[in-house]
Amino acid sequence: MSGQSPLVVAALSGGVDSAAAAALLVEQGHRVVGMTMRLYDARGTAASSGGRCCGPRDIEDARAVCAHLGIPHYVIDLAAEFGDAVVEDFVEAYLAGETPNPCVKCNQHIKFTPLLQRARAIGADVLVTGHYAQILDRGDGPGLFRGRDAGKDQSYFLFSMPSAELGAVRFPLGGLTKDEVRDHAIRLGLPNARKEESQEICFVPDGDYAGFVAAAALKRGRSLPQAGSIVHTDGRVVGKHEGVHNFTIGQRRGLGNLTLKEKLYVTSIDPARGEVEVGPREASERSEITIRDLRWLAEPVASLSAAVQVRHRGTPIPAEIAIDGDRATARLAEATVAAPGQAAVLYAGDRVLAGGWIAR
Repeated sequence: MSGQSPLVVAALSGGVDSAAAAALLVEQGHRVVGMTMRLYDARGTAASSGGRCCGPRDIEDARAVCAHLGIPHYVIDLAAEFGDAVVEDFVEAYLAGETPNPCVKCNQHIKFTPLLQRARAIGADVLVTGHYAQILDRGDGPGLFRGRDAGKDQSYFLFSMPSAELGAVRFPLGGLTKDEVRDHAIRLGLPNARKEESQEICFVPDGDYAGFVAAAALKRGRSLPQAGSIVHTDGRVVGKHEGVHNFTIGQRRGLGNLTLKEKLYVTSIDPARGEVEVGPREASERSEITIRDLRWLAEPVASLSAAVQVRHRGTPIPAEIAIDGDRATARLAEATVAAPGQAAVLYAGDRVLAGGWIAR
Protein backbone atom coordinates (compact mmCIF):
# COMPACT_ATOMS: atom_id res chain seq x y z
CA MET A 1 0.00 0.00 0.00
CA SER A 2 1.55 3.33 -0.99
CA GLY A 3 2.40 5.75 1.79
CA GLN A 4 2.95 3.08 4.38
CA SER A 5 6.12 3.13 6.47
CA PRO A 6 8.56 0.21 6.00
CA LEU A 7 7.79 -2.96 7.91
CA VAL A 8 10.02 -3.61 10.95
CA VAL A 9 10.44 -6.84 12.94
CA ALA A 10 11.03 -6.44 16.67
CA ALA A 11 12.68 -9.35 18.48
CA LEU A 12 10.78 -9.71 21.76
CA SER A 13 12.30 -11.72 24.61
CA GLY A 14 9.49 -11.07 27.06
CA GLY A 15 11.59 -8.58 28.99
CA VAL A 16 11.02 -4.88 29.44
CA ASP A 17 13.91 -3.77 27.20
CA SER A 18 12.78 -5.43 23.98
CA ALA A 19 9.17 -4.47 24.77
CA ALA A 20 10.14 -0.82 25.18
CA ALA A 21 12.10 -0.89 21.90
CA ALA A 22 9.04 -2.20 20.04
CA ALA A 23 6.69 0.24 21.77
CA LEU A 24 8.86 3.26 20.93
CA LEU A 25 8.82 2.27 17.26
CA VAL A 26 5.05 1.87 17.29
CA GLU A 27 4.75 5.29 18.94
CA GLN A 28 6.93 6.75 16.17
CA GLY A 29 4.51 5.44 13.55
CA HIS A 30 6.41 2.38 12.30
CA ARG A 31 4.64 -0.79 11.20
CA VAL A 32 5.97 -3.39 13.63
CA VAL A 33 5.71 -7.17 13.85
CA GLY A 34 6.84 -8.90 17.02
CA MET A 35 8.84 -12.14 16.90
CA THR A 36 9.83 -14.26 19.89
CA MET A 37 12.28 -17.14 19.77
CA ARG A 38 11.52 -20.35 21.62
CA LEU A 39 15.06 -21.37 22.52
CA TYR A 40 15.01 -23.80 25.39
CA ASP A 41 12.51 -26.28 26.77
CA ALA A 42 12.31 -24.99 30.33
CA ARG A 43 9.29 -26.99 31.43
CA GLY A 44 9.68 -28.32 34.95
CA THR A 45 12.50 -25.90 35.82
CA ALA A 46 12.73 -22.52 37.53
CA ALA A 47 12.96 -20.94 34.08
CA SER A 48 9.38 -21.93 33.30
CA SER A 49 7.95 -19.57 35.89
CA GLY A 50 10.68 -17.17 36.87
CA GLY A 51 10.69 -14.84 33.91
CA ARG A 52 13.83 -16.02 32.12
CA CYS A 53 14.99 -15.25 28.60
CA CYS A 54 13.60 -18.43 27.06
CA GLY A 55 10.98 -19.62 29.50
CA PRO A 56 7.32 -20.16 28.61
CA ARG A 57 6.29 -17.22 30.78
CA ASP A 58 8.41 -14.92 28.65
CA ILE A 59 6.65 -15.99 25.48
CA GLU A 60 3.35 -15.14 27.15
CA ASP A 61 4.72 -11.78 28.29
CA ALA A 62 5.86 -11.00 24.75
CA ARG A 63 2.43 -11.97 23.41
CA ALA A 64 0.77 -9.68 25.97
CA VAL A 65 3.01 -6.78 24.91
CA CYS A 66 2.06 -7.27 21.25
CA ALA A 67 -1.64 -7.42 22.15
CA HIS A 68 -1.24 -4.17 24.10
CA LEU A 69 0.51 -2.52 21.15
CA GLY A 70 -1.94 -3.94 18.61
CA ILE A 71 0.75 -5.61 16.51
CA PRO A 72 1.09 -9.20 15.21
CA HIS A 73 3.16 -11.68 17.22
CA TYR A 74 4.92 -14.80 15.97
CA VAL A 75 6.86 -17.45 17.88
CA ILE A 76 9.87 -18.96 16.08
CA ASP A 77 11.02 -22.35 17.35
CA LEU A 78 14.83 -22.37 17.33
CA ALA A 79 15.28 -24.80 20.22
CA ALA A 80 17.19 -27.36 18.13
CA GLU A 81 19.55 -24.74 16.72
CA PHE A 82 20.03 -23.22 20.18
CA GLY A 83 20.81 -26.62 21.66
CA ASP A 84 23.42 -27.39 19.02
CA ALA A 85 25.12 -23.98 18.80
CA VAL A 86 24.85 -22.68 22.36
CA VAL A 87 24.06 -25.35 24.95
CA GLU A 88 26.35 -27.99 23.42
CA ASP A 89 29.19 -25.46 23.19
CA PHE A 90 28.61 -24.44 26.82
CA VAL A 91 28.85 -28.03 28.06
CA GLU A 92 31.87 -28.94 25.94
CA ALA A 93 33.78 -25.84 27.01
CA TYR A 94 33.36 -26.54 30.71
CA LEU A 95 34.34 -30.18 30.23
CA ALA A 96 37.51 -28.94 28.49
CA GLY A 97 38.41 -26.64 31.39
CA GLU A 98 37.32 -23.45 29.62
CA THR A 99 34.82 -20.73 30.54
CA PRO A 100 32.23 -20.25 27.75
CA ASN A 101 30.12 -17.20 26.98
CA PRO A 102 26.76 -18.49 25.73
CA CYS A 103 25.31 -15.00 25.14
CA VAL A 104 28.00 -14.30 22.54
CA LYS A 105 27.38 -17.66 20.84
CA CYS A 106 23.65 -16.98 20.81
CA ASN A 107 24.19 -13.60 19.14
CA GLN A 108 26.49 -15.24 16.60
CA HIS A 109 24.29 -18.15 15.60
CA ILE A 110 20.72 -17.52 16.75
CA LYS A 111 19.52 -13.99 17.38
CA PHE A 112 20.27 -12.23 14.11
CA THR A 113 20.57 -14.35 10.97
CA PRO A 114 17.53 -16.62 11.55
CA LEU A 115 15.32 -13.68 12.56
CA LEU A 116 16.50 -11.55 9.66
CA GLN A 117 15.69 -14.41 7.28
CA ARG A 118 12.16 -14.57 8.66
CA ALA A 119 11.83 -10.80 8.67
CA ARG A 120 12.71 -10.65 4.99
CA ALA A 121 10.32 -13.48 4.24
CA ILE A 122 7.43 -11.27 5.40
CA GLY A 123 8.70 -8.17 3.60
CA ALA A 124 10.65 -6.48 6.40
CA ASP A 125 14.17 -5.17 5.88
CA VAL A 126 14.98 -4.14 9.43
CA LEU A 127 15.35 -6.11 12.66
CA VAL A 128 15.08 -4.28 15.98
CA THR A 129 16.27 -5.60 19.35
CA GLY A 130 16.41 -4.22 22.88
CA HIS A 131 20.20 -4.34 23.21
CA TYR A 132 22.07 -1.49 24.86
CA ALA A 133 24.45 -0.73 22.00
CA GLN A 134 24.52 1.59 19.01
CA ILE A 135 24.97 1.14 15.27
CA LEU A 136 26.34 4.36 13.83
CA ASP A 137 27.69 5.41 10.45
CA ARG A 138 30.55 7.86 10.80
CA GLY A 139 31.36 8.02 7.12
CA ASP A 140 32.79 4.54 6.57
CA GLY A 141 29.64 2.44 6.81
CA PRO A 142 27.70 1.15 9.81
CA GLY A 143 29.71 0.20 12.88
CA LEU A 144 28.94 -1.21 16.31
CA PHE A 145 29.45 1.17 19.24
CA ARG A 146 28.93 1.06 22.98
CA GLY A 147 25.56 2.07 24.40
CA ARG A 148 25.20 5.37 26.22
CA ASP A 149 24.49 3.65 29.56
CA ALA A 150 27.94 2.34 30.55
CA GLY A 151 26.42 0.13 33.23
CA LYS A 152 24.16 -1.63 30.70
CA ASP A 153 26.34 -1.58 27.58
CA GLN A 154 26.07 -4.89 25.70
CA SER A 155 28.45 -4.28 22.80
CA TYR A 156 30.88 -6.82 24.33
CA PHE A 157 28.33 -9.58 23.67
CA LEU A 158 27.56 -8.39 20.14
CA PHE A 159 30.94 -8.54 18.40
CA SER A 160 30.01 -11.91 16.88
CA MET A 161 26.90 -10.67 15.08
CA PRO A 162 27.18 -10.96 11.27
CA SER A 163 29.09 -7.92 10.01
CA ALA A 164 27.17 -7.95 6.71
CA GLU A 165 23.93 -7.40 8.64
CA LEU A 166 24.94 -4.28 10.60
CA GLY A 167 22.96 -2.10 8.20
CA ALA A 168 19.79 -4.15 8.73
CA VAL A 169 19.76 -4.03 12.54
CA ARG A 170 18.60 -1.24 14.84
CA PHE A 171 19.10 -0.79 18.60
CA PRO A 172 16.58 1.90 19.66
CA LEU A 173 17.72 1.78 23.31
CA GLY A 174 21.38 2.44 22.59
CA GLY A 175 21.10 6.13 23.36
CA LEU A 176 19.02 5.64 26.54
CA THR A 177 19.77 4.72 30.12
CA LYS A 178 18.04 1.80 31.84
CA ASP A 179 16.03 4.21 34.00
CA GLU A 180 14.85 6.08 30.92
CA VAL A 181 13.79 2.82 29.27
CA ARG A 182 11.85 1.77 32.36
CA ASP A 183 10.16 5.19 32.46
CA HIS A 184 9.13 4.83 28.80
CA ALA A 185 7.73 1.35 29.47
CA ILE A 186 5.64 2.67 32.37
CA ARG A 187 4.51 5.72 30.39
CA LEU A 188 3.40 3.52 27.50
CA GLY A 189 1.53 1.17 29.84
CA LEU A 190 3.42 -1.98 28.88
CA PRO A 191 2.15 -5.00 30.82
CA ASN A 192 5.73 -6.06 31.73
CA ALA A 193 6.94 -2.54 32.53
CA ARG A 194 7.96 -3.46 36.09
CA LYS A 195 9.25 -6.94 35.34
CA GLU A 196 12.55 -7.71 37.05
CA GLU A 197 15.66 -8.58 35.09
CA SER A 198 17.43 -11.91 35.21
CA GLN A 199 21.18 -11.83 35.69
CA GLU A 200 21.73 -15.54 35.12
CA ILE A 201 22.22 -17.50 31.91
CA CYS A 202 18.75 -18.20 30.55
CA PHE A 203 19.06 -22.00 30.52
CA VAL A 204 20.77 -22.13 33.96
CA PRO A 205 18.33 -20.01 36.01
CA ASP A 206 19.62 -21.22 39.39
CA GLY A 207 23.21 -20.28 38.54
CA ASP A 208 24.54 -23.81 39.16
CA TYR A 209 26.67 -24.08 36.03
CA ALA A 210 28.58 -27.16 37.19
CA GLY A 211 25.35 -28.98 38.04
CA PHE A 212 23.89 -28.14 34.65
CA VAL A 213 27.04 -29.30 32.85
CA ALA A 214 27.07 -32.58 34.78
CA ALA A 215 23.40 -33.31 34.03
CA ALA A 216 23.73 -32.31 30.36
CA ALA A 217 26.90 -34.35 29.87
CA LEU A 218 25.34 -37.48 31.34
CA LYS A 219 22.22 -36.97 29.22
CA ARG A 220 24.47 -36.91 26.15
CA GLY A 221 26.27 -40.08 27.21
CA ARG A 222 29.45 -38.19 28.06
CA SER A 223 31.64 -39.14 30.99
CA LEU A 224 32.28 -36.38 33.50
CA PRO A 225 35.76 -35.14 34.37
CA GLN A 226 37.20 -37.25 37.17
CA ALA A 227 37.91 -36.03 40.67
CA GLY A 228 41.48 -34.88 41.12
CA SER A 229 43.96 -32.78 43.02
CA ILE A 230 44.15 -29.07 43.69
CA VAL A 231 47.82 -28.16 43.50
CA HIS A 232 49.58 -24.98 44.59
CA THR A 233 51.85 -23.25 42.06
CA ASP A 234 54.78 -24.35 44.24
CA GLY A 235 53.85 -28.01 43.69
CA ARG A 236 52.14 -28.81 46.98
CA VAL A 237 48.83 -30.68 46.92
CA VAL A 238 46.46 -28.51 48.93
CA GLY A 239 43.08 -30.13 48.30
CA LYS A 240 40.81 -32.33 46.22
CA HIS A 241 38.08 -31.54 43.71
CA GLU A 242 35.13 -33.33 42.07
CA GLY A 243 35.88 -32.36 38.47
CA VAL A 244 37.45 -29.49 36.52
CA HIS A 245 34.03 -28.35 35.28
CA ASN A 246 33.56 -26.79 38.73
CA PHE A 247 36.27 -24.18 38.14
CA THR A 248 37.27 -21.20 36.04
CA ILE A 249 40.51 -19.24 35.81
CA GLY A 250 40.65 -16.47 38.41
CA GLN A 251 38.05 -18.12 40.67
CA ARG A 252 38.58 -17.50 44.39
CA ARG A 253 35.42 -18.73 46.10
CA GLY A 254 34.18 -22.30 46.15
CA LEU A 255 37.60 -23.93 46.12
CA GLY A 256 36.67 -26.37 48.90
CA ASN A 257 38.55 -27.12 52.09
CA LEU A 258 42.15 -26.33 51.23
CA THR A 259 45.02 -27.01 53.60
CA LEU A 260 46.28 -23.44 53.17
CA LYS A 261 44.43 -20.46 54.66
CA GLU A 262 45.92 -17.81 52.37
CA LYS A 263 43.79 -16.16 49.67
CA LEU A 264 44.13 -18.37 46.59
CA TYR A 265 42.90 -18.16 43.02
CA VAL A 266 42.61 -20.73 40.24
CA THR A 267 45.64 -20.16 37.99
CA SER A 268 45.31 -23.02 35.49
CA ILE A 269 43.12 -26.02 34.71
CA ASP A 270 44.43 -29.26 33.17
CA PRO A 271 41.46 -31.46 32.20
CA ALA A 272 43.72 -34.21 30.81
CA ARG A 273 45.42 -34.68 34.19
CA GLY A 274 42.36 -33.69 36.21
CA GLU A 275 44.42 -31.05 37.97
CA VAL A 276 43.45 -27.59 39.18
CA GLU A 277 46.29 -25.24 40.05
CA VAL A 278 45.89 -22.40 42.57
CA GLY A 279 48.11 -19.59 43.74
CA PRO A 280 48.26 -15.84 44.38
CA ARG A 281 46.16 -13.61 42.15
CA GLU A 282 49.12 -12.45 40.08
CA ALA A 283 49.77 -16.07 39.08
CA SER A 284 46.32 -16.17 37.41
CA GLU A 285 47.00 -13.02 35.37
CA ARG A 286 48.45 -12.77 31.88
CA SER A 287 50.01 -9.88 30.01
CA GLU A 288 49.78 -11.62 26.62
CA ILE A 289 46.79 -13.48 25.26
CA THR A 290 46.03 -15.32 22.04
CA ILE A 291 42.60 -14.71 20.53
CA ARG A 292 41.20 -17.43 18.26
CA ASP A 293 38.39 -17.33 15.68
CA LEU A 294 38.76 -13.57 15.27
CA ARG A 295 35.72 -11.88 13.72
CA TRP A 296 35.82 -8.35 12.33
CA LEU A 297 33.15 -5.65 12.47
CA ALA A 298 35.56 -3.12 10.96
CA GLU A 299 38.04 -3.27 8.09
CA PRO A 300 40.61 -6.01 8.87
CA VAL A 301 44.23 -4.96 9.40
CA ALA A 302 47.52 -6.82 10.02
CA SER A 303 48.31 -5.06 13.29
CA LEU A 304 46.85 -2.34 15.44
CA SER A 305 46.79 -0.58 18.79
CA ALA A 306 43.44 -1.07 20.52
CA ALA A 307 41.82 -1.61 23.90
CA VAL A 308 41.04 -5.23 24.77
CA GLN A 309 38.12 -6.16 27.03
CA VAL A 310 38.15 -9.73 28.37
CA ARG A 311 35.06 -9.68 30.62
CA HIS A 312 31.65 -8.08 30.36
CA ARG A 313 32.31 -5.78 33.31
CA GLY A 314 36.06 -5.66 32.69
CA THR A 315 38.01 -2.48 32.07
CA PRO A 316 39.39 -2.27 28.52
CA ILE A 317 43.19 -2.54 28.56
CA PRO A 318 45.43 -0.86 25.95
CA ALA A 319 47.28 -3.41 23.85
CA GLU A 320 49.45 -3.93 20.80
CA ILE A 321 47.84 -6.56 18.60
CA ALA A 322 49.34 -8.66 15.81
CA ILE A 323 46.98 -10.50 13.45
CA ASP A 324 47.68 -13.85 11.82
CA GLY A 325 44.68 -15.01 9.81
CA ASP A 326 41.81 -15.59 12.26
CA ARG A 327 44.12 -15.44 15.29
CA ALA A 328 45.54 -12.46 17.13
CA THR A 329 48.24 -11.98 19.75
CA ALA A 330 47.51 -9.13 22.16
CA ARG A 331 50.29 -7.74 24.35
CA LEU A 332 48.49 -5.99 27.17
CA ALA A 333 49.72 -2.83 28.88
CA GLU A 334 48.85 -4.47 32.19
CA ALA A 335 48.27 -8.08 33.23
CA THR A 336 44.74 -9.31 33.85
CA VAL A 337 42.81 -12.51 34.45
CA ALA A 338 41.85 -13.89 31.02
CA ALA A 339 39.99 -17.20 31.16
CA PRO A 340 40.28 -19.46 28.09
CA GLY A 341 36.95 -19.64 26.28
CA GLN A 342 35.83 -16.16 27.28
CA ALA A 343 35.37 -13.40 24.72
CA ALA A 344 38.10 -10.86 24.02
CA VAL A 345 36.79 -7.76 22.24
CA LEU A 346 38.89 -5.08 20.56
CA TYR A 347 37.76 -1.45 20.84
CA ALA A 348 38.87 1.84 19.32
CA GLY A 349 37.29 4.25 21.75
CA ASP A 350 33.62 3.21 21.86
CA ARG A 351 33.70 1.33 18.56
CA VAL A 352 33.92 -2.46 18.37
CA LEU A 353 36.60 -3.42 15.85
CA ALA A 354 36.71 -7.19 16.25
CA GLY A 355 36.53 -9.98 18.77
CA GLY A 356 37.19 -13.64 19.35
CA TRP A 357 37.77 -16.17 22.10
CA ILE A 358 40.71 -16.41 24.47
CA ALA A 359 42.81 -19.44 23.58
CA ARG A 360 44.34 -21.78 26.11
